[in-house]
Amino acid sequence: MSTAFAEPAAPSAVEDSPETRMRAAKEAARETARLTSDGKVRALHAIADALSAAEADIIAANARDLARGAEDGIGDGLLDRLRLDRTRILALASAVREVAALPDPVGRVVGGHRMPNGVALEQVRVPFGVVGAIYEARPNVTVDIAALALRSGNAAVLRGGSAARESNTVLVRVMRDALASAGVTPEAIQTVDDFGRDGATAMMHARGLIDVLVPRGSAALIETVVTESTVPVIETGAGVVHIVLDGTAPLDWARDIVVNAKVQRPSVCNAVETVLVLREAAERLVPEVAAALTAQGVTIHGDDEIRRLVPDAVPAGAEDWATEHMSLDLSMRVVDDLDEALAHIRRYSTGHTESIISTDALAIERFLAEVDSAVVMANASTRFTDGGEFGFGAEVGISTQKLHARGPMGLAELTSTKWLARGAGQTRA
Repeated sequence: MSTAFAEPAAPSAVEDSPETRMRAAKEAARETARLTSDGKVRALHAIADALSAAEADIIAANARDLARGAEDGIGDGLLDRLRLDRTRILALASAVREVAALPDPVGRVVGGHRMPNGVALEQVRVPFGVVGAIYEARPNVTVDIAALALRSGNAAVLRGGSAARESNTVLVRVMRDALASAGVTPEAIQTVDDFGRDGATAMMHARGLIDVLVPRGSAALIETVVTESTVPVIETGAGVVHIVLDGTAPLDWARDIVVNAKVQRPSVCNAVETVLVLREAAERLVPEVAAALTAQGVTIHGDDEIRRLVPDAVPAGAEDWATEHMSLDLSMRVVDDLDEALAHIRRYSTGHTESIISTDALAIERFLAEVDSAVVMANASTRFTDGGEFGFGAEVGISTQKLHARGPMGLAELTSTKWLARGAGQTRA
């Protein structure tokens, strides 16, 4: 039987536990919801400045995580996601400042009308309250979600996983100290990393304390959170991402986009994992696209047609089409036509991002209309599916569900709405 937590007043002098920290976040959410937009901006700038100032401490903590991860054999993809260097820390601070510069969603009127009896109705955006996040080996998420939660008037409860525990400990401490220096309760940012898996389990069952839960990480982690939670979950998905090369695809577009989508950062969810080439384009495109990929260290997993054109390709098994490689590995297949490409995507896509490279306007519009993913592109790299690239400053995650939020999630996706009714003595007949 799952546990549900009520919302009692925060107790005093009690043993530290996930529940007490989540209660503290719930209480803090009342304060963050009342912050003015300027107050939230000041707090975020304090966090950004503190991150830059703590660069040496963050890098030292991260080095300990990286050493332990390498010793544990977590793989190059996860090590890349885990790594924080000076450039990435400066980028985190910059992202926090970008979030601060975004319009405040809280209080924004999204609808409304006047009833026939004269009662005026407005639908306005309000914070969720407490946003929880469970994620793996991604210390950047610690900062991104805390910043987005604060800008949208929420508190945050974080569970960042054992692989990044040293990094996350320092990041949370730095951000909490920054909030205190800005006159905002540091209880608005909580971590349950100290409690290991018990902390994650408590979050999943914290109905009444956590208002929405966002998992980010492996397919197994996301499935666990979705199936075990009694808290509402915004599902983020694994990225079995596709690019289709049709008969009209310019060679330079096909080569450059595929290489960028695979090689720039292969460990992330918007990296391409499968390239589908229409048969009419295979002889023209595959050898040069494959040569550009292999020159960058990519291993191509190909069907029989691909292996005929690319002798160095390794055989693709049935499992390759459903695999998020998160590495310099790419599955490639020749399909007869766009119908077969669309059927392949329907079968194997995780609903994240798909792109077509084509100059055929009808094929492009059909692809955009028929592919049922969170982001569907034409003639662009799938690496653009990103909150920062979409202008959100940072992102909570890439939602692959269809309720409330879909695609990169920014500030608006961390708010709900409520109706305000203003009358003058009206009663219902």
